[in-house]
This record gives sequence, structure tokens and C-alpha cells, in this order.
Amino acid sequence: MSAPLPSKDSRPRSLESWGARAAPLAVFLLFLLTWQSVVSLWGLPKAVLPSPLQVADAGWENRGLLLKGLYATGKAAVLGLSGSVLIGTLLAILFSQSRWLRISLYPYIIFLQTVPIVAIAPLLIIWSGNNLRTIVLVAVIISVFPIVANVTSGLLSLDRNWRDLFQLNGAGRWQTLWKLQLPAAVRFLVIGTRIASGLAVIGAIIGEFFVGNGTAYDGLGTLMTQWQTRQKTDALIAAVGASTLLGVGFFLAVNLVSGTLLRRWTRTVDFEAAG
Repeated sequence: MSAPLPSKDSRPRSLESWGARAAPLAVFLLFLLTWQSVVSLWGLPKAVLPSPLQVADAGWENRGLLLKGLYATGKAAVLGLSGSVLIGTLLAILFSQSRWLRISLYPYIIFLQTVPIVAIAPLLIIWSGNNLRTIVLVAVIISVFPIVANVTSGLLSLDRNWRDLFQLNGAGRWQTLWKLQLPAAVRFLVIGTRIASGLAVIGAIIGEFFVGNGTAYDGLGTLMTQWQTRQKTDALIAAVGASTLLGVGFFLAVNLVSGTLLRRWTRTVDFEAAG
């Protein structure tokens, strides 16, 4: 018997999938071509705007420093994101259990999100020092709000019928929290963590802008500051590209882990409900 022919719907879907993958690459290649054309036509000096090839050469020449910077910034971002998830979840639990705590403290969480971090970073250095702890603290401050906001919404947005059912069965506040509210908030925690992952990388780099001055710290933010001072624009752009790759990789890793956990959690909840 001959193999079945692909359905009519599968071919357009396959073409659409390839198109979705090729479109970002085409835009990136167009961006590089435009960049190279602008540098060549206008004869811009290397200190103002180097060509893509010059940036690639600078990145390869400084690959050791960039790899060390990726590790240092990635470590600070991981610690900052972990701290924001822990602190944000605990705050959200407190807010869900006490309306007065939520009314009293939630505005200050918003305050931390709205105050420019560059305004308080010098104070953090005075209080905490020129070290990794300060960088992690900056990353936590920048990335904690999405965790608090999303998890609080998840803990509070419950069907009233489920609450009544737990009360009818004599469940206490902590039993309701552990068996009803926290499971319902898992999806919201995943969403908040995805948002906070990119903010943690940004916070780590911003913290390195301040902490790296006059220290031996070798994060990407420190390298950017040093190369900007020396007018090494090609190496500076290479560091910006490395930080962009770090942010994208960080987001994809968090997205993969959270998606896997969410699928397992959903299967577990469905199994228990069926049982």
C-alpha cells in the first residue's frame, strides 16, 4: 500500500511554521545589511559606529572577558530572580490573608517599582557595599513586583463556590491556603516569573554599572562602563549583544522550566480530581 498523502491543511501549516521561523532571521539580516550600508556610505569612524564585522571581531577578541561577564551577570540575575520569587510569594501570601496588610503595604511595593533604581543605587552601595549582594538586591527590587502582583491576584481570584465548599467541610485558613489558594495561584506565579526573568537580568546589569566602578567585579555592566570610558565602541556593542543574548536565553530557560512544571502540575491536579 502506498503511503497516505499529506492532508491539504498540513502543507499550509508547515509553510506557515517555516515562515514564522524565517521572518525574524530575515529581519535581523536586513538590520545588519542596513547597518553596514550606513557605516560604509557615511564613512562613520569606528569610535562613533563600527561596522557589524568590526563588532564581531571585537567580540571574538574579548571573548574571554565576555564569557566571564556572562557568568557573573547570569549568576547575579539567577540569585535576584530566586530572591524575588521567594520574597514576592511570601508577601503575596501575607496580602491574601490580611486585607489591612494588603492596603497598608501594597502601595510601598508599587513605590519600589516606580522609583528610578539609579536614584537609590548609590544608597544601596553605601548600606550594602560594592559587592555581589548589592547587585542581587538591585535585581530583586526591579523584578519582585510582577511576582507580588500576579501571585496576589491568583490567591485572591478564587471561585466563591470553592471557598464555601471548604468552609462547609471545616477547613481552616491555612488548610484553605495550602490546598486551594496556592494550587490556584501556580499559573499566576509562572506568569509573574516569566516577566520577572527579563527584569532580573536588567537589574543585575544596572547594579553592575554602579558596583563595578573601582572594583574587580567583571560583569557585563562593568565591562560596558569600562569600554564606554575608553571609547571602545565596537567592544561596547559586543557587550550589549552579549547582554541581549543573556536576557533572551534567561527568558527561554525560565519559560521552558516553568512550562514543564506547569504541565506536570496540571496533570497532577487533573489526576487527583479524577480520583
